[in-house]
Amino acid sequence: MKRSILICDDEKNIRSGLAMAMELEGYQALTAEDGQIAWSLINKESVDLVITDLRMPNLSGEELLKRISSAYPRMPVIILTGHGTIETAVEAMRGGAIDFFTKPVDLDRLSLVVRKAISSSDLYAEHEKLKLEVEQLKARNRYDRIIGKSQKMVALMDTVSQVAPTKASVLITGESGVGKELVADAIHELSTRSKGPFVKVHCAALTASLLESELFGHEKGSFTGAVKEKRGRFELADGGTIFLDEIGEIDATTQVKLLRVLQERQFERVGGEKSISVDVRIVCATNRDLPKEIEKGNFREDLYYRLNVVHLDVPPLRERKDDIPLLMTSFLTQFNEENNRKLEGFSNQAKRALLSYDWPGNIRELRNCIESAVVLSRSDVVEVEDLPIHIGKAQNPSTVALEVGMTLAEAEKQLIISTLAGCAGNKTKAAQVLGIGRKTLHRKLQEYHIDEA
Repeated sequence: MKRSILICDDEKNIRSGLAMAMELEGYQALTAEDGQIAWSLINKESVDLVITDLRMPNLSGEELLKRISSAYPRMPVIILTGHGTIETAVEAMRGGAIDFFTKPVDLDRLSLVVRKAISSSDLYAEHEKLKLEVEQLKARNRYDRIIGKSQKMVALMDTVSQVAPTKASVLITGESGVGKELVADAIHELSTRSKGPFVKVHCAALTASLLESELFGHEKGSFTGAVKEKRGRFELADGGTIFLDEIGEIDATTQVKLLRVLQERQFERVGGEKSISVDVRIVCATNRDLPKEIEKGNFREDLYYRLNVVHLDVPPLRERKDDIPLLMTSFLTQFNEENNRKLEGFSNQAKRALLSYDWPGNIRELRNCIESAVVLSRSDVVEVEDLPIHIGKAQNPSTVALEVGMTLAEAEKQLIISTLAGCAGNKTKAAQVLGIGRKTLHRKLQEYHIDEA
């Protein structure tokens, strides 16, 4: 659908000239000879941007701007002015106009400003749509910290919902940064133990002797530094859930004691003789291949089968790229609030880079990337220059991914986007590479709403 530009000026030649220029750029042009007529059109028609003179009969450009800023705060307004009213135009920009032009108007610069303004409005609308989708997903899911609509994530969360109310031990596997701890959180929160304690232990962060003491506690005087009795994590988790992260890192002695807890629900503190009984559900996570660790003799096979009653594998981000726009939007909203920023979305180049990158660090890496971009951005959107260099270079303009079932129009759009990226945004060069005229390319850019500026 063509974007609609309203041109408001009491000089007929200027109105018709600007209207013709905008129509050549691929827009639909509406005209008004004064502010009152323009205001009436804004309330009746679908208007995407307004270009208005300041000095007009019936309703001035300043008053029209005030009405638009109040009723339609997202509608871009460009001011036209004679040389004698530049100060007034600057004042109008403080009132909400995005730019001003002195007459006679530089049409090339005007076209650029219009394109950028329309593109910015599109980005804002897309960001708001994605925010709404994220909120709707959260409302539908019983656990709202995991965001995803891809087939793999929907299947994973369906299994989590099915498994959570049971007593079964769960082994969560997946690469570093995929969100295994969030899955463990969801299992506890959706379980019948949700009112009980949820105790987390990061096994890789502790030495073998410290880990045993942390898990099972110790008696006073059992070793140097044991100045008083200490309850272990299993005691603290009684009636709830214990989450053992990086379970593949525990030593052989601790594996034996853990196996006994799983079999008998009993253990002794370090240096103690009294058996302590607990009612604890065990959820574990690892990024190691435990069957291979069993072959190497590093992990007990009997313990593995006790832990692996239910196996949940969290997919890496590169296998669920449908979820990246939702995650980007969620993180952008979060870090806008935390850093008192008001970024409205991501430029098309930034989006392409984020979707092209394989994310070896998974969600953790994406989260850090968006936080950095929000802090470093100097405009109202995240640009590709705000991303880490290796992510910004993730696009490969020398190839175009075309899926079977894609329409010719969609394929043409992807080819134009990739060619423009390969030509660093140079439209003349891109048109030459594509074998079409520059006007034809420009018309297609407007038709497909491609932000090439």
